[in-house]
Amino acid sequence: MLFDLRARGRRRTVRIVYTGLAGLMAIGLVGFGIGGGFGSGGIFNAASNSEGGSHTSYAKEVQRYERLATQQPRNAAAWEGLVKALLHEAGGSQYVSEAGVVTSKGKELLKRASRAWESYLGLNPPKPNTELALLMTTHVYDEQVLNEPAQAVQALQIVLPTRPKSAALWAALAEDAYRAKNVRLGDLASQKAVALAPAAQQPRLTTELAEAKKNGAAGGKTYTTTTNGKTYVVKAAGGGSFTGTEVKTTPPPAGTTSTKK
Repeated sequence: MLFDLRARGRRRTVRIVYTGLAGLMAIGLVGFGIGGGFGSGGIFNAASNSEGGSHTSYAKEVQRYERLATQQPRNAAAWEGLVKALLHEAGGSQYVSEAGVVTSKGKELLKRASRAWESYLGLNPPKPNTELALLMTTHVYDEQVLNEPAQAVQALQIVLPTRPKSAALWAALAEDAYRAKNVRLGDLASQKAVALAPAAQQPRLTTELAEAKKNGAAGGKTYTTTTNGKTYVVKAAGGGSFTGTEVKTTPPPAGTTSTKK
């Protein structure tokens, strides 16, 4: 089922669906290898590589494309190659934990990928790499990585003209638009997503997108955690960081005493 929420360990439906699409696109990219002469590896097999330590370093590729982009700043292919190389390198065990969580070093690397991607788009390539655009939304701008919904919206708007009948992508655009506080775009994308979804899935998707809108209006989904005996309300902030506010408990009025029964 396209919008099935029942499976264990899943995040919100929208996110899972288009992350899955990105994985399928990776087959076409051959591990980001289109036009770059790369082998397989990188962000898609980071988990398996971290176990055996067999991840191939793409540091030299990163350096090569960085030099090329510096020497030829108007060369879109150089910036595109740099994005691919950085995402490959981001699959190393020093950048992704065994649990699949991006480390602080990994986030710094992905911030570099984001800057390279912005430089690439700044050159207005006639046919932007749509597969790479989708991967930027799922592996770089995701809420649990850099948490940059506005950039995710921009990337998805590159992808959608090539897949205009994808309910999953419209739903993804709606969620990211709500998180970016672009309610009008979120509503339009939500309507399109529901209209394109299978009839049996439309009620569930409508509920999911309504929740995404509510969470976006409230400044994002919040979580409650307890550390050292103190309770905090935590929510994602930009750049892959989190902010927390301690929950203060109200002390009993002075002069009151507890009674034991």
